[in-house]
Amino acid sequence: MKDVRKILKKRPLLFDGGMGTYYKAKPGQECEQANLLDPDGILTVHRAYLEAGADAIKTNTFGLPRMAAAQNPMWEAMADEGWKLAAQAAVKTSAAVFADLGPAPDTEALPAAQIYTALAERFAALGAKNFLFETLSSDAGVAEAAKKIKETVPDAFVLVSFAVLPDGYTREGRHCAELVRSMTACGAVDAVGLNCVSAPGAMRTLVQQLGRTELPLSVMPNAGYPVVTRTRVQYQGRPEYFAREMVGLAAEGVRILGGCCGTTPAHIAALRAALDALPKTLPAAPAAAVSTATKPEVKTDDAFLRKLNAGKKVIAIELDSPKDADLTGYLDGARRLQAAGADLLTIADCPIARARMDSSLVACRVHRELGLNVLPHMTCRDRNLNATKALLLGLYAEGVREVLAITGDPIPTAERDEVKNVYQFNSRKLAQYIVSLAGEGREMPSAMTVLGALNLNARNFDVELRRAVEKLENGMSGFLTQPVLSAQAVENLRKARQTLGERAKILAGIMPVVSQRNAIFMENEINGIHVEEDIIQRFAGLDREQGEALGLEVSMQMAREALPYADGFYLMTPFNRVALMERLIARLKTELLDAEG
Repeated sequence: MKDVRKILKKRPLLFDGGMGTYYKAKPGQECEQANLLDPDGILTVHRAYLEAGADAIKTNTFGLPRMAAAQNPMWEAMADEGWKLAAQAAVKTSAAVFADLGPAPDTEALPAAQIYTALAERFAALGAKNFLFETLSSDAGVAEAAKKIKETVPDAFVLVSFAVLPDGYTREGRHCAELVRSMTACGAVDAVGLNCVSAPGAMRTLVQQLGRTELPLSVMPNAGYPVVTRTRVQYQGRPEYFAREMVGLAAEGVRILGGCCGTTPAHIAALRAALDALPKTLPAAPAAAVSTATKPEVKTDDAFLRKLNAGKKVIAIELDSPKDADLTGYLDGARRLQAAGADLLTIADCPIARARMDSSLVACRVHRELGLNVLPHMTCRDRNLNATKALLLGLYAEGVREVLAITGDPIPTAERDEVKNVYQFNSRKLAQYIVSLAGEGREMPSAMTVLGALNLNARNFDVELRRAVEKLENGMSGFLTQPVLSAQAVENLRKARQTLGERAKILAGIMPVVSQRNAIFMENEINGIHVEEDIIQRFAGLDREQGEALGLEVSMQMAREALPYADGFYLMTPFNRVALMERLIARLKTELLDAEG
């Protein structure tokens, strides 16, 4: 078997191309199952790529991490046969064989590192010395698995490759430059690169923007962008174009080249011929091509942030956007709350998965017309990466500097085959993505401030706190809490302050209860809210005026108890009762905040 390191010292290493898109599995059959059901078919594909001039081939095992995570009982047999078929095909040319591992799910119950390690150990026992982690959206578990591989096979060659969109981000919102640095720093990875999703031209631009890399760089793009019909996905990128773009990368210093979806032996043969025509001496890595043009200064903060960061207590207030297309009454309410002393208006993103006027559009209108600082909520439920990015860029251009990143309530429908939640990422990954849009010549002059949710009423608050720590590590600056309506919520707020420290800005949630019916509804139907039974009983038999008066008193009591542990308050307006919230703001300012100085 060819020594990968020796080849790289002399010339670029050429991989094979796509397996799944070239080998047509039968309907309902995973490509990896063909290792057992159609070994001759898989062997034929391997040999076709080797005849085309590939120096290295991948085992037909891309999907095994997902299968292993799902406890598919056949994953071990598919791994064994996948290795044997690739090794058999490679005998004639002595090509290098890489154990191929695609993305693994990463959960608390079964971390990605555990899945990767189990698969890698399986391949190592079969004789594997080369390992490829490919088409990854994050680096979760990879460094740990790579280190385990090196402990088991000290001379192993580990290549890690990320699937990156043309804008440089993975589908989980990680930027390729950050991922390359992460893998370089781990010390157990021998080469790093990009594959899949993007076409050759886009890949070339991304590589140029990476600048020089310490590790050998790998690039394996798709043949082009897919054309989707009712029954087929086709790639129309021609071999000659593929070879021309890829050989340009090799000339600029990329050391490992190959193909992904849509590429065929014809693409690899064309690239082989182009590589063989290159001069023997090539640069070690691509040169950076990042624009240094001066951009106009942009205001990067606002009055709310300046006040919060100065250690002064702030008041944020939530006002649900309209259910119809009329914003007149909403703007009037926002104007009144601003006059009352609210520092920030927060706008929920279709709460309880019921459609309302878009929170970001409302935020832009309020900010533009009133000059009031706004915090639109942004859920992971309704938008993929493209839609999220487009919205964030628009918000920044409108002067919005804060967003609240939350996972979002699922759509309450029985027609799950027709109406689907998106959930491309969770709130932690969303926060990381938002923050990553700034810096290094990227899309935003400065990072937006990302806040998150903290459920003080969680049944297992220790788990909630651990997630809060992770949110901070992923770029969040602080939290808006669920309503404080119990002694336990106050105690959990104290624990949160103690655990998270001063690095986390915490706005304690205050939501006036206005009737017993309202309290019972919140207790039983609103996720994340707990109303103490004593509070529920105090509202028995009260009319509207009496209910509002008691609601104010309870809110003030909760605010007093929460104040030592909070950087301000997050007020939630019940039933759009703006007049009630004007009274609450006035009392908070005169009785609590002004007294504090």
